[in-house]
Order: sequence, then structure tokens, then C-alpha cells
Amino acid sequence: MQPVEIKKDIFWVGFVDYDHRDFHGYSRSPDGSTYNAYLIKDEKNVLLDTVASGCEGTLLCRMAQVLEPEKIDYIICNHMELDHAGALEAIIERCKPEKIFVSQTGLKSMAGYFDCKDWPVQAVKSGDSINIGKRTIVFQETRMLHWPDSMVSYIPEDKLLVSNDIFGQNIASSARFVDEFGDDGEYTRRVKEYYFNIVLPYSPMVLKTLPVVEKLDIDMIAPDHGLIQRGEKAVRGIIDMYRAMAEQKPQQRALVFYDTMWESTETMAYAICSGLEENNVPTRIMSVKQNHHSAVMTELADCGAVIAGSPTHNNTVLPLMAAQLTYMKGLRPLNRIGGAFGSYGWSGEGPKFLHEQLASMNMEMPADPVKCNWRPDHEALKACHQMGATIAEALKKKCQG
Repeated sequence: MQPVEIKKDIFWVGFVDYDHRDFHGYSRSPDGSTYNAYLIKDEKNVLLDTVASGCEGTLLCRMAQVLEPEKIDYIICNHMELDHAGALEAIIERCKPEKIFVSQTGLKSMAGYFDCKDWPVQAVKSGDSINIGKRTIVFQETRMLHWPDSMVSYIPEDKLLVSNDIFGQNIASSARFVDEFGDDGEYTRRVKEYYFNIVLPYSPMVLKTLPVVEKLDIDMIAPDHGLIQRGEKAVRGIIDMYRAMAEQKPQQRALVFYDTMWESTETMAYAICSGLEENNVPTRIMSVKQNHHSAVMTELADCGAVIAGSPTHNNTVLPLMAAQLTYMKGLRPLNRIGGAFGSYGWSGEGPKFLHEQLASMNMEMPADPVKCNWRPDHEALKACHQMGATIAEALKKKCQG
């Protein structure tokens, strides 16, 4: 339970949760997560964020190896969601801080979760700062990234941005820094997974916030989940990646996701993929029975076309497909081309329903829905192949701008 010194007299004192899989109750964290907290030793000792409830023992143990927890003067709550503030009550009881800093909106969340009327809380806003001795901590509100109360803390003397949920990833590892992790592909995938399941709806706010971040002199970004980005290359890399994900420029790759009852819709999905691939559009095909809805959403990060398939069930679509579409719509993907397909026995409303759902996400729909009665025959599969070809051509044109 060693703390990790990330800058002179600034320590990571968080918790690595290797068993955490259900992130926030709706997204997967396939390899666990971390709740990062940071301790600054100065004339005033500061704890930035805490950990989830139940992890406070480890936090206190790590803190105690730097200084006695009772010597903490200030606690900064960059975000009141309970993976960062669940242990707050226990930590305050032990540390008895002189001040607790939180955003104005964070006051509401704090009062909603805790009996905090006797806590020494001070609300701060963008541009406010506190002097802690050798250092200054400057606050910047980052509303809706990803909660209304969210803010970040900047320490100019150390060129350090403690960024809360922004720039984070769900990675559980003994590595604390990106350059220690040793798997750029996995790191990049976890950044995209986090962004496309948590941050995506707030992409307009990301694009407004990035110029503010870029004006700061930073050589380290310390998020509250996952690995710390240190050095110019890592800091520039995560900022550029965030800009690209927020802009959502179309990419020449297609995601085909489907549910199936007796493999007819599944067979159609593969025929559509052949039409895409023969027209130079790589594809990823995913069954919603075999893949969690957040995994499907992560794949969408690199796909400019989204094609959904389901057999007709009770005049609409199978339940997992309905759930996937509801989840996807809430995350507000932009700049995609869509397509819909499916088999049916009696009525056949499923593909039309899918088409309307994707169109309601402002996707361009260059092909009519393809449906087939019972099993797809040669003509039905030919129609699926043609749909893939049509969408491929529309996507290539869109990618060319």
C-alpha cells in the first residue's frame, strides 16, 4: 500500500479496484478501475478527491505513509459522484479539515448525499484560487464534464492538472503512468471506451473546454480514473485524442450489430458485411446477445456507419436491441450513416422501427430497410449485399467531406 510520488511532495494515494466490472451501473470496466486521489504536502496539506465507500481504509493507509491524516488542512472535491466522494464522510471524520472546497453546484450534491451542515465547506468558481504555501491551486469549473458540479484543479508551480473524470480510463494496474503501462493499444481503447460511454453526450462542452486547458502550462494530467499522463507527448496525445473524439469526424469503417432468433437476421448481417467489405469498408459485426451494450458503443468510436438488425418481435424488435438503441440514442453519436434490416414471420415492423430510431439520431439513411420473410433466400441476401454496397459508397463520400 505504498503511495506514489508523482511530483515533488505530491502523492497518488488512491485505490486500485481489480474486481470492479459494473461501472456506474451502466457501463463495463472489463479489467477493473481505479479511484485516484492525490495528497499535496505544503504549508497547508491538501487532499484532492477521495475514493469509493469501503476503500477509505486503503486511502488512509497510503495517506499515513506521507503524513498523519489529521494533518490534512484542506480537502478539494472536484466532483461529488460517489466513486470519488463515497469515502468523504469517513475521511472528514478522521482528518477534521479546516476547509472543504467544492463548486457551487457541488454544494447541492454534497447536501444530497451527506449531512454536511456542520462541515467547513467553501464554494469556489472558475478562476478562484487558494495559496497553500509554495503552491497555488486554481479552480476551473467543467460543468457537465460529466456532471453539473465537475471542476478541475490546476497547480501552476508544478505544471499539474488534476482533471477529475476528464482524460480518464478504466484501467486497473500497478502502473500509475501511461508510459509505465506498456500497451498503447489497450490504453487507447480504454480512453475511447470511457469517452464513448461517459463523456460523448457532452462533446460540445469538451470542445469549449480544451482551449482553456491548452492555455495552461501543463506537463502532467492526473485524472481520477486510470493512468496519469506525464510529459509533453502524453499530454498532447490525450488532448488531441479528446478533440478527435469530440469532433466525431466520420471514419471509413462500419459497425453492424444485431439480435437474432433463428439465425435469419444473423445471416443477413453477414451478407451486409460482405457488401461493405467488397467496397473497401472494413466492418465489425457484433451480436447484442454476446456483447454488452457499452462494448458495442466503444466499437462505434471508430465507425462512420451504424447498421442495426433485429427480427420483428411483438410488432417491434427484440428487447436487447431496443435497449441497445435507447442506450446509444442517449449518448448522442453524430455524423453517422445508418442502415436497418431484419427477418420476420407475420407482420415485419422491426426494420422500419430500427430505421426510424437511427434516423432520429440524425443519421443519414441512404438505403431503405431490408427485410425478409422467414429464412433469407438468394434474393434476400442479394438485397442485403446491395445495402452494404450502397452504405459503403455513401460512407466513402461522407469521409471525403
